Amino acid sequence: MTTAIGPLLIDALPRLRRYALSLARAADVADDLVQAACERALATAATLDDRQRFDAWMFRIVRNLWYDRLRRLRTRGEEFDVTVRDDLVAIEGEKLPERRLLLGQAAAAIDRLPDDQRELLLLVCVEELSYRDAAEVLQLPIGTVMSRLARARRRVAEDLGVESGRVL
Repeated sequence: MTTAIGPLLIDALPRLRRYALSLARAADVADDLVQAACERALATAATLDDRQRFDAWMFRIVRNLWYDRLRRLRTRGEEFDVTVRDDLVAIEGEKLPERRLLLGQAAAAIDRLPDDQRELLLLVCVEELSYRDAAEVLQLPIGTVMSRLARARRRVAEDLGVESGRVL
């Protein structure tokens, strides 16, 4: 890549951490993943093609590091679950209890998705990757991305009682 990746990395850090957090479900593990991804990106910056989208490349690095970690830790127990950390949710206002309930229901619906659908939903809907970029990150055909995402959205909507754009 002809441009320096330092500024690109700094701009991508919040999104990388959010994605890593969605994979790892533990802030300390997510931070480690992002740090390792940054180190790897800096060490291999020459391999990034100018036609390749930087954030998609970084998401793939984080994802690969996550799966490498899972393979290494296969014999270890479960990691700390981010859903028990109230300090990570910062919603203010008079509807706080209702919003927390809805947020908890949505998070639970997303957590119940199969891993492949959950990961894709987060890349496209939260990280705002295009279908093509998500397909590149996950190394899937774009048609598979589209059908998997449609199934994930439908399942979450059903779990939340949303039908035709209305909450039941």
